[in-house]
Amino acid sequence: MIKTLKLTASFAALAVSVPAVAHHHTEGDSEEPVAEPAPMSALDLVAMPRLGTPAVTADGKYAVYSITQTDRETLARSTIHYLRDLRSADALPVVIDLRGDANSLSFGADDWLYFLSDRPSNDAEEGANISTQVWRAALEVDGNVAGPMQVTDLPADVQGFHISPDGSKIAVFGDVGRDCAQFGCDGDGTAHLPGPGTGRIYDAKGGFYRHWDQWETPGSYSRVFGFNLVDGVATGDGYAADGPNDENALIGDTPTKPFGGGEEIAWSADGSGIYFAARQSNAEEPLSTNVDIYWSALDGDTPKNLTSANLATDTLPAPSPDGKWLAYLAMERPTYEADRLVIQLRNIKTGETRALTKGFDRSFGSLAWTPDSRWIIASAQDVLDTPAFKIDPQNGKVERLDLMAGYEAHIGNLTPIAGNGLLFTRDSIGGPAELFLTKDWSQAIPITNITRPTIGKRAGIVTTRFNFEGAEGDTVWGQITKLDGFEGEMPAILYVHGGPQGSFNDGWSSRWNPRVLASQGYAVISVDFHGSTGYGQEFTDSINQDWGGKPLEDLQKGLAAALALDTQIDGERTCAMGASYGGYMMNWIAGKWADRFDCLIQHDGLFDMRSFYYSTEELWFPRWDFGGSYVENPDAYEKWNPVNHVSNWKTPMLVITGEKDYRVPYSQGLQSFTALQEQGVDAQLLVFPDENHWVLKPKNSLQWHNTVFDWLGKYLAEESAKGPAGK
Repeated sequence: MIKTLKLTASFAALAVSVPAVAHHHTEGDSEEPVAEPAPMSALDLVAMPRLGTPAVTADGKYAVYSITQTDRETLARSTIHYLRDLRSADALPVVIDLRGDANSLSFGADDWLYFLSDRPSNDAEEGANISTQVWRAALEVDGNVAGPMQVTDLPADVQGFHISPDGSKIAVFGDVGRDCAQFGCDGDGTAHLPGPGTGRIYDAKGGFYRHWDQWETPGSYSRVFGFNLVDGVATGDGYAADGPNDENALIGDTPTKPFGGGEEIAWSADGSGIYFAARQSNAEEPLSTNVDIYWSALDGDTPKNLTSANLATDTLPAPSPDGKWLAYLAMERPTYEADRLVIQLRNIKTGETRALTKGFDRSFGSLAWTPDSRWIIASAQDVLDTPAFKIDPQNGKVERLDLMAGYEAHIGNLTPIAGNGLLFTRDSIGGPAELFLTKDWSQAIPITNITRPTIGKRAGIVTTRFNFEGAEGDTVWGQITKLDGFEGEMPAILYVHGGPQGSFNDGWSSRWNPRVLASQGYAVISVDFHGSTGYGQEFTDSINQDWGGKPLEDLQKGLAAALALDTQIDGERTCAMGASYGGYMMNWIAGKWADRFDCLIQHDGLFDMRSFYYSTEELWFPRWDFGGSYVENPDAYEKWNPVNHVSNWKTPMLVITGEKDYRVPYSQGLQSFTALQEQGVDAQLLVFPDENHWVLKPKNSLQWHNTVFDWLGKYLAEESAKGPAGK
């Protein structure tokens, strides 16, 4: 386990150290000074411009990026696309008009810009069905656009695509019936609708019947097809990457669902075929994390499973540009979704594979090759940051890149370009993502200024990182975020992250956002308790079968450490809030730490571990975290079951849930609300009929924040705070 040095402190029995770079200020930086800027509001968060994933030309000279704007009155969203010359730090972006809806922008080897759009085709008859297809356009440096022209005209919606390195082929993916030899057939996905009523029929051999926020369509899967490109148009019927539908058929989704994307599909360097990730869809799928990487020559044959020897997750195939190597990420332990992802390196010619970063105790979340195949660039959580790393494929040496002069915060969308250049996004608790560029791995410069003018018109915040001695003497990290320059005491909000194998690290969120909450006059305290990611795999594993043990102790000690560190925080006015596992912890706190908080906010939290087990969809998750199924190990579930401590509940609680949440079904929230009513505890229930495990729609997000702020204000206003047990 990770041990901490004993440090002197001004309070007894608690060792706290504050790093020299602990304070991170986010000041106003608008071009025009603003006197006494207003704090950030929920509407500011919802309407904040959002940067899309950038696309770069093959020579690394130009990038295209998108900005999604939200109207502050109607909350309607629209997207503008920009072209940016990367060769000059002073270059100004130019608007490119793609003449209609456009997303998933990507450059081909010919520097044409390819994208998805649901616009009518050029020869569509009036009233014809409109589907999402691939289009392309030629760009000029001044922003002029030639086209757009349609690339695919297929019977089914295209959900994503990749152009081969030489520009001669295209791979597209979308939901298609497995018995369909082409990309879309009549009657796709209707086998479970026998009629005459609206009932859906599922059998026990079919695996998932619902997943994340959708009911499954038996027989229909996300599939990849490859087509030749002739003069920029996809030709022929194409070849299915998953091969024929015979007795040896690969049946499964690629990209994997619900969160997989185009990063799970990659063309070989010579364009002769594709690598892709998939998991067999059968009765075992809800119990399995066995994602494999396959190779398809797109010739109609059954694809080859390259990672069949590993029964855990293999994902993110990344062939080197020189065609010699295939890098990918792999876990070691089957059925564990939070195991460490290690970079693997496969010799494409011989098939020999080695674990390149086995000796590096961090879990990588992305990887990309430099154009010369000399380095692998990858990202991984490291304490409260998500920095970029440079890995030598020859010896596996890992070097953390210092791109931001001390505070990496959250770095993503890594795109290596020629000349040891790197384009990436960076966000933090202080502000949303902006685009940055570095050359020769030196300090990066910003090349966009999308959100800083808006952020600069709002009051600044300061985030303080701290660590303390948590459960079992281990070092545990946390953060305090509050308004900069605020005078007087402020109530405390204990933020508890989900996962549980996750982190409230130094990153921007459009949902659970510390800056917006701190702007209401609260001190937001987050603690990366045992089970959090970014501290080595043993620390992540330590929550196994201990959901309410070490994590609760860490939260108790972390709150005490934060209050001792910052005397401006009023420890007598405190509320706690969390979602998913964080919501579970609210239910657990209600029964096991019932006299501490003035109020609780529980979002999509687990209430009854038995009913949760029998209603959730990805069963590998509870089986791993609780040592088997409920039948096999009921004592582990009941040991940490909030429902067993309802008689102790007395803290007012706001309960929030989404009816389309199939991960933690909304009935869990209804049960906790019923328990609160029966105990005579003040409670409120907010139900979103059109949201899943997250709140994504702009108007719903605004309602979520308004309801949360009202609940906190009710119990944390100076004249209102009484404490559930007269504390």
